[in-house]
Amino acid sequence: MTDILTTATETAAGAAEEGGRIVLGPNQYGKAEVRVVKVTRDTDRHEIEDLNVTSQLRGDFAGAHLAGDNSHVVATDTQKNTIFAFARDGVGSPEAFLLRLAEHFTGSFDWVTGGRWLAESYAWERILAHGQEHDHAFVRSGQEVRTAAVVADGDERHVIAGLKDLVVLKTTQSGFVGYPKDRYTTLQETTDRILATSVATRWRYRPGVELDYNATYASVKAILLETFTERYSAALQTTLFEMGQAVLERHPEIAEIRFSMPNKHHFVVDLSPFGLDNPNEVFYASDRSYGLIEATVTREGLEPAPGAWESVGAFC
Repeated sequence: MTDILTTATETAAGAAEEGGRIVLGPNQYGKAEVRVVKVTRDTDRHEIEDLNVTSQLRGDFAGAHLAGDNSHVVATDTQKNTIFAFARDGVGSPEAFLLRLAEHFTGSFDWVTGGRWLAESYAWERILAHGQEHDHAFVRSGQEVRTAAVVADGDERHVIAGLKDLVVLKTTQSGFVGYPKDRYTTLQETTDRILATSVATRWRYRPGVELDYNATYASVKAILLETFTERYSAALQTTLFEMGQAVLERHPEIAEIRFSMPNKHHFVVDLSPFGLDNPNEVFYASDRSYGLIEATVTREGLEPAPGAWESVGAFC
């Protein structure tokens, strides 16, 4: 065992001499996926807000990594409790809630210089009972999961909103032709196919803009859905760009928008062995493998903001 340890130490020392001194790189830490449900019961008609929140801090945490010194480590349990305590005053919008957390942690601890705060928001709607919306009984709803992120770096605040799992489909007005073909190509051209995808998108707001995050979110979702229905789609890439373009044209407060959209393939089933025709009516919905289309729709001359995207899992 001693010989093994000695060899390992000598190897590490040699690597350090060849590649430079080994140092601590970028780091962050915090509490992930804090499930918080806030019920507002000021009247007999209750309201519900349902979030999954992650808090991660950045700053001077070298001592914890290099010397076991926890004097700067705001416990992840403390971060969790802060989320619950802040929820007591209400959520409002996930973006505003995350901004409050960012201001608290960067303002309360001198060595915390930034971080990232993420949220998923789950929708509920009132159960209809005897033809009336119930005051305090709900059923999970929502066509998508709403997402939000706040990235803090010093005095900078980047707010990124979005959604995922928004599954859309149109039964016609889509095709795919004109692509290159070689010995491995088997896909047949078509001018009439099902176009289906699960939209995941994130958009970055211009810094310092005051707005109603909930109203803007509802508007962006409506624009995405409306644009998906319009015009013939020559490819999912075309439709993706048109959706992003429509959002930016109608919302100048949004700097850029990014998409990840899988092509949810629907293949026409060959019914001829059974003596039946199939005029684009019976399909096999394939979940794997699938085309994955990702792109950014942005504004010409826009100042890039790589720090806003690095830690939120930008699509591309």
